[in-house]
Amino acid sequence: MIGTGGRGAFVMAAFGRNRTVRVVAVCDVYEPNLERAVSDASANSQRKPHAYRRYADLLNDKGVDAVLIATPEHWHHRMVLDALASGKDVYIEKPLCHTPEQGAELVAAERASKQIVQCGMQRRSYDLFLDAKKITNDPANLGKVRMVRSWWLNNYLGTERITKLDGKLDWDQWQGPAPRRPFDPDRFRNWRFYSDYAGGIVADQGAHVFDGIHMLMGSGPPLTVNASAGKPHRPEFDTPESVTVAARYAEDYIAVFTINYAAMKYKPQNDQLNQFDGDNARLDIGRESMSVYPQGSDDQPSITRKSERGFSYATGLHV
Repeated sequence: MIGTGGRGAFVMAAFGRNRTVRVVAVCDVYEPNLERAVSDASANSQRKPHAYRRYADLLNDKGVDAVLIATPEHWHHRMVLDALASGKDVYIEKPLCHTPEQGAELVAAERASKQIVQCGMQRRSYDLFLDAKKITNDPANLGKVRMVRSWWLNNYLGTERITKLDGKLDWDQWQGPAPRRPFDPDRFRNWRFYSDYAGGIVADQGAHVFDGIHMLMGSGPPLTVNASAGKPHRPEFDTPESVTVAARYAEDYIAVFTINYAAMKYKPQNDQLNQFDGDNARLDIGRESMSVYPQGSDDQPSITRKSERGFSYATGLHV
């Protein structure tokens, strides 16, 4: 496991529920994360994993068959290439990379190898979305869908800069392929909002939203994309939290996605919705429920489904 922070720890726990999987090595450049990962893995498997501070050392470990990569985004492309070169299968958190050129390179490298690369797009394995796919597969259900509308609202950010950390960090190793910057705890904690390390929240969460749209619509990538964004609410950030994206597809539909991470706080089960507007009916699907509203139904759904285990269980299904 490379990258043992919040998301990494969550996915590692999902892997740990599979008794055919054993965590034999963990790697992180932040000491508190590394120590916690060693403790968690030891408790789950009754065997202490190897602890590494440089991911190349983990990849050279002959006892490792596959790697989970859950680092900040700017490391994804390089680490996947290196993992494939070392003969390891890969589970990589989204987004897979930052540019089309990087994506093409990763696809070519995976196809030239004997390894498996799986990306953390857990909606692909989520029973709620699989049921929705059955609905959209039959044109008689929704009719022709020419518009998909999605929104995601929340607020996880404070207004104050983070100025200190709780433990030792190898800042140079953490920066990796990114431009060199002076040590900054806020960049470490809020990396998603700095373009040196991420595509911003619209890329981070939009990857899930558009993947779900492509899944249910059976479509490839868009023909054109337009976007409009507001200013970041903190001056040191250089990626916006409030963005609208409009994408046009060869399958003759438009997808409009609006994200606002400077809104009020919502519970996770209520912070997003995707609406597929057909000329027979509309499908609404969020994290934990979906409904189909036929024309003339007076807002009474013909189909309603709620996830029994909740959206967090989707990761367990995916791994």
